[in-house]
Amino acid sequence: MLHCCQTCDTIYSVKVRTLIVASRFSGAAFDCGEPFGCFVGLLEKWGGKVANRIPEEKVDQVRSAVNIADFIGQYVQLKKAGKNLFGLCPFHEERTPSFSVNEQKQIFHCFSCGRGGNVFSFIMDLENLSFPEAVAKVADFGHVDLPASYTAQTQVSAPKDQEQADLLKLYADSAKMYQHILVNTELGEPALEYLHGRGLDDDTIATFCIGYAPKNQLLLDFFKEHGTDYQLLRQSGLFIENQAGDLRDRFVDRVLVPITDASGRVIAFSGRILTKSPDEPKYLNSPETKLFNKRNVLFNFDLARGAIRQKKAVVLFEGFMDVIAAYRAGIQNGVASMGTSLTNEQIYALERVTDHLYICYDSDMPGQKATDRALNLLGDNSRLNLGVIQMPDGMDPDEYLRHAGQEKFVKVFDDGKQTPTAFEMQYLKHDLNLQNTQDQLTYLSAVLEQLTKLSSNVEQDLYLNQLVQEFGLDKDDLRQQLRSLTGQRAVHHHATPAGPPAVPLPTEAPPVAATGETPTSGPLSRVEKAERLLMFRLLHDHDVWLRVMAVAGFHFVHDPYQQILVYAEAYFKTHNQFDLANFTDFMADSNLQPVLTSLEFMDIATETSKEEIADLVNVIMNQQPINEQINGKKAELTAAKQIGNHDLVQQLTLALIELYRKQQQVQQADNL
Repeated sequence: MLHCCQTCDTIYSVKVRTLIVASRFSGAAFDCGEPFGCFVGLLEKWGGKVANRIPEEKVDQVRSAVNIADFIGQYVQLKKAGKNLFGLCPFHEERTPSFSVNEQKQIFHCFSCGRGGNVFSFIMDLENLSFPEAVAKVADFGHVDLPASYTAQTQVSAPKDQEQADLLKLYADSAKMYQHILVNTELGEPALEYLHGRGLDDDTIATFCIGYAPKNQLLLDFFKEHGTDYQLLRQSGLFIENQAGDLRDRFVDRVLVPITDASGRVIAFSGRILTKSPDEPKYLNSPETKLFNKRNVLFNFDLARGAIRQKKAVVLFEGFMDVIAAYRAGIQNGVASMGTSLTNEQIYALERVTDHLYICYDSDMPGQKATDRALNLLGDNSRLNLGVIQMPDGMDPDEYLRHAGQEKFVKVFDDGKQTPTAFEMQYLKHDLNLQNTQDQLTYLSAVLEQLTKLSSNVEQDLYLNQLVQEFGLDKDDLRQQLRSLTGQRAVHHHATPAGPPAVPLPTEAPPVAATGETPTSGPLSRVEKAERLLMFRLLHDHDVWLRVMAVAGFHFVHDPYQQILVYAEAYFKTHNQFDLANFTDFMADSNLQPVLTSLEFMDIATETSKEEIADLVNVIMNQQPINEQINGKKAELTAAKQIGNHDLVQQLTLALIELYRKQQQVQQADNL
């Protein structure tokens, strides 16, 4: 049972309980004689380290060693806009960049979804990590060594989703076992010989953690011996279940390529059969599970992301082996989709990290058709600058590398890039006899239609010259025909209803919901505007802090700001000055971090005055009594209902309605 003094319970009510739950202090018994005292005492005792467990000085060292823009830049392509960096938010899908990073303050904030925080909270939210795990990951990026005792703690940190954590471990153990069988056992020798024959050396096999599932189905026996939960095995997708409920290995006599998520964790497998069988498919992929949704996954995205950022482009291959072949040849910015065509989710993942994409599918006719489909899909659904890379002689990339060698293979990527238009001009010739006049006219009409999509007159002129040279036509006639088609296209486009106008980037984020009573959505009231500005002043100006803390009975109307104030009270007990990044980690409640960072993105004057602070305090405290009365009446009403006093319930209900009416009047006055 949680105990608190009457004073604090009256002042905080829901606030104290919310803070305690959020900070994992449930079950503590305490008493105090002053506002702030109870919870502040606990914060002083624990200092936020219950969640952290890594000493503050070590956390500070890791944070200082990494520029947040460089770290986030692994996941989001950031571009300078004013004093901040902007990109597409990794937490929700959007077309207009609203995700902002402030390098000076080392924080991020999304003006659309409201997410915000520092480098640790970014990776915690993105990859569902605990705080120690986040510190370890950032430390690795910043080349900061953490003692073994800290990194060991990350392994036992309570996951946010236990089932997901169990499945991830299951797949990690499976990948290790399959690779061990391939590399270290007699069972794996035929598969290893096959891979070596395809040009894969041991380093490449290790990099991609390639393994082998033998014929005698060892995986199920392995997990049974370790007492793995039956239901977990059923849900994993690693096994096939018959009508009697018996399980057997899904992958048998197959070379296995692990499929990883954006964080490099194994979430599925793709298996190529080693011994051909008419009853078995050549390739077999894991079914979709809680971990694996093929719409969201790009093969090799985790390994390729750094190279994509460096090269400022991504290469889209048709198959896993093409990606692996290119990787060992030094082309390490390649990925592959999990199906025959890209999904919107995969496109968006690529748009976040680059502006340029090259399609490198097989150069045979099925590959050409797939390239054409991909260009049309991407052209209609993405903002990526597109290009095409084709292997000579109708080969796929893996085949051409083995046939021609690494030097010629790399040269294709350096010198063989085509524009989408150049590819289409070549592709449109298929199935046409260009010695036939009718087919010539069909081809020319199709090419001119393609040229109408180009915004550059210079590019149009380049391809018109090619047509003139190839068919001996008059360029003016071609240009006139192109103008006519362009005019028709413009008329059609004008007749098509336009999409919704782009939403301008807000100058200040909307209030973010946190635990307890939350700020209202939509336009900010006068009270909340005052709360946000005063909260900012309190944190950044010690004189303002002392002045406001001397005001008897002061507290914020909305819970998130009051909760931040309580954390700040404890923080300033042990810190001489405010440091945003440090304070963000100090707060045990991650829900408050977006609220805090949103304050830092406000466009406000740097200077303040006593008059401004007095006015802000007055605005907040004028709203305060009504809220307190409402909370008191609600508590009385709950008690009256519990004891069955119907007359009192009626009286309190009427009183509560009247208080709500007064509150609404005040809010309407605030918004004027």
